[in-house]
Order: sequence, then C-alpha cells, then structure tokens
Amino acid sequence: MNHRDYHSRAGDETAVGVDIGATLAKLAARQGSAAPRFWLLPAEALDEIARQVEALAPDRIGLTGGGAAELAQRLTRAATRVAEFDAWGSGANALLPESGREPDPPYLLVSLGTGTSILLVDSDGVRRVGGTALGGGTVVGLGVAVLDTSRFQELVGLASKGSHGAVDLLVSDIYRADERPLPGELTAASFGKLGWRRGDRHPARTDLALAVMRLVGENVALLCGSLATAAGISTIVFAGSTLRDNPVLVRILCQVSGAFGCRPMHLPNGEFAGALGALLLARSDGETAAKP
Repeated sequence: MNHRDYHSRAGDETAVGVDIGATLAKLAARQGSAAPRFWLLPAEALDEIARQVEALAPDRIGLTGGGAAELAQRLTRAATRVAEFDAWGSGANALLPESGREPDPPYLLVSLGTGTSILLVDSDGVRRVGGTALGGGTVVGLGVAVLDTSRFQELVGLASKGSHGAVDLLVSDIYRADERPLPGELTAASFGKLGWRRGDRHPARTDLALAVMRLVGENVALLCGSLATAAGISTIVFAGSTLRDNPVLVRILCQVSGAFGCRPMHLPNGEFAGALGALLLARSDGETAAKP
C-alpha cells in the first residue's frame, strides 16, 4: 500500500498499528479517514500496551517489530503480523506528503532506533541494504559510561551546548585549510583528542555529550552516504525514535550526508512509520497472529 491509499479505507472502522522495538513501543490509531494519533510506551510494558489497544476496540490491528508475537498473545482480538521493513516503507510513504518534501523513489529510508537499519525504497518495494549497531542505545549506553546518566533528553540538552573539538580529533587538527579533503569540523577520530590532553583538566560534560552524539551521527551518515553513492541514490530520509526532539543529531546527519552530495531530510513523526505502516497493512499483508 502506498500513500495514495492513506485515506482509502471506507466507513468509521478503527484501526491500530503497533511497532515494538527494543526500547520503545510506537502506537498509531485511526478512525475512518481521520488523521492518525500517535503515542509512545516502554517496550517492556506489554500488558499496558495490550490494555490500551483493547480499549480502542479496533476493527483491525497490525503488529510489527521484535515484540509483535508476544503482544499478540496478550490480545483477545485477532491481529495481523506485518513484516517490519514493509511496515516502515508503507508508513514512511504515508507520512512523507505531510512533510512537504515527498521524494520520488528510489530513496534510502534510515530507521534510527536503539540500533540503525537502512532501507531502500523503490518501485519494487522495500528491502534492507545495510545497518549498524550504532543508534540510540549507543547514545544512552555511552551516556552511562561517560556521563553517568541514562536520561536521553538530558544528553540531548548537554550536547546542544557542547563543542566536540575539545574531545574529538578533527579533520582541521590534521590538515591545513588548503589541503583538507573533508570539512574541517568533521571528526577524524572520535574521542581522539583526549589522548593528547595535558594536565588533569577533564573535558566539560557538554563537550563529552556532543562527542557521543557525533560518534553515532557521523558514522551513521557516512554509512548512508556510501550506500547512497554506490546505488546512485540522491535522497536519504532519516527517521526513528532517536531523532525525536533531537535537533543536534538531525543536524549532524544532514551535515555529513550532505557532504556526499546527497539530499538529506528528516521525516517528522518518523518514529511512528512502522506503527502506521502496520496499521495500513493489517489484514492485507503479513501473517495473521493467532489468538491466545
């Protein structure tokens, strides 16, 4: 199903889609042709997720993500299991027109959650072409190890005030201005400058937080740029829960992928692409989950 089918369901039926990742569960609900509603819950709160889904009395339920099978066993209503990448592609195609920037396929769709998956969306459908273990889980994990905090929004706030050049070894630290093969503010070695530090002064928390964010963002963008260049693709759509209320990381991703000559864009509400796609594809694609 593509975005042209977004409002094609007739009547006032209620449909629900749930995408359960490693950290967060993303829910989408829609009645008739009304605009969908979105919300987040912790992925481990399966009983609460099931309760909220049942309370909506949905006519159709689509489930995707790693926890879909376990959630299905907690529901009293039949649900459709939807392949995760199909759900992401369908949901992204539905959300893109509302972003005001609707790319023609092919494009790369990048799901930044706990880790990162890179999908190719073209006229033949959606398929995974790459990924990395770097993602929001890395940001939080390094936040604990380096800054003694696991609060994601605290890390985002700190990073927004930091200067990563106090922690990272930059391209500008290695090359003279007239010899640089890349923009000088890009990282040559993450955390590389700490080994050069003299004295006992510890870098500021804000600088460390930004270095963590850039470690994830620059490497994800480098991988995406390389894949896009190899495939002859110009547009990269970044989405996922790690980008929610995180302008620092969005800016890094766009800066680095843009250095490859790509056209990067951030998909608003993109963290709900999988849930919306599961809603749209329920009872049309995927395997129907058995009732408990």
